[in-house]
Amino acid sequence: MKPDEIKKVESYLQKTFKAPGISVRARPRKDDSAEVYMDDEFLGILFRDEDEGELSWNFSMAILDIDVEDL
Repeated sequence: MKPDEIKKVESYLQKTFKAPGISVRARPRKDDSAEVYMDDEFLGILFRDEDEGELSWNFSMAILDIDVEDL
C-alpha cells in the first residue's frame, strides 16, 4: 500500500473506533496489504482491493478463543 493510503486508512480507523493508538504499518515486500496494530499489539491485516476502478480496503482479524474466555 502507498504511504498516503496507509495514512488515510489509519486516520479513518482511529476516528471510527475512537482509538488514537491504532496504527497501520507497511509490510516488507508486500504492496497489496498492511498490518494493523493497537499500540504495539498486532491486530490483523488490511488488504487493498481494486476492482473495476473502485478501491476498497478489507480488514481481517483473528480472535482466539483463549482471548475471549476471560471476558
